[in-house]
Amino acid sequence: MIAIARKEDSEGQTSPIGTGWTWLAILAAVPVTAAILCVSPEMTGWGRMWLLAVAIYLGCKWLTWIGCGVPSTLSRSLAYWLAWPGLDATAFLSTAPQRDIAPPKASEWFWAGAKMMVGMSLLGMATGLAELPNKLAVGWLGMVGMILLLHFGLFHLLSCWWRSRGVDAPPLMNAPLLARSVSEFWGRRWNGAFRDLTHRFLFRTLAVRIGAAWAVMIGFLFSGLVHDMVISYPAGGGYGWPTAYFLLQGSAILLERSWLGKRASLHRGWQGRAFAAVVLVAPIAWLFHHWFVENIIVPMLLVWKEIG
Repeated sequence: MIAIARKEDSEGQTSPIGTGWTWLAILAAVPVTAAILCVSPEMTGWGRMWLLAVAIYLGCKWLTWIGCGVPSTLSRSLAYWLAWPGLDATAFLSTAPQRDIAPPKASEWFWAGAKMMVGMSLLGMATGLAELPNKLAVGWLGMVGMILLLHFGLFHLLSCWWRSRGVDAPPLMNAPLLARSVSEFWGRRWNGAFRDLTHRFLFRTLAVRIGAAWAVMIGFLFSGLVHDMVISYPAGGGYGWPTAYFLLQGSAILLERSWLGKRASLHRGWQGRAFAAVVLVAPIAWLFHHWFVENIIVPMLLVWKEIG
């Protein structure tokens, strides 16, 4: 991985550190800072969550868009900002003919729509049950519904739409249940948008300077801090647990790649799948802790129920 990072760095495709990218990164934090300053004591916890999530997303969008260096059209740039949740600006904005982009099959359209409908059903069910005393169960039902509706459903449909028009916009979720290791889950199958961002602006540069292992851990530390900001801060509790979850993921990847991990086949086969299942699922309550479920998700469902 270090060799790959050195090659890409020599081609001038990386490097936020030591160049003007540092200032770009600082400027990308402006929307987040503004969002925090604009939060009023009267704002609901779930309102703060959405405000921070959108602010971080816009900062990431701006950082990738301003630094991609790919000639594009105004309409494609607007589409990148308004109609595509991915963060690989270089691929999406390119207007050159893309011969290797196959249009989605009818079955892919169908399954994307089906996941969206299932997500809507689960979210509607959770909204209807929002007043039940078992807040954790209701909140988790609502979260699963939202993830299916957005990440696996709507975002997949958008990917189908753009690829059918020759735009390089692969699905952000790539069958995560098929992951054969923790590395494969985070590197190839879960949330390609955030992976593209951290790989470009953190890992590729840091791997050259401090080594791949430290770059992996810093990347997961960054992910944890971002999730703590969006999850724990609005919830008013659970600080540090999302960061601990992501540091565990990074540690598991390093274990997979170690001599001991390879000897135990933690990176492949049934051993890899079992290890990934335990590491990813067992501590999931660290990431979506009960403060978040009870103070953010359930109150949001209650408001939706009143509106409905």
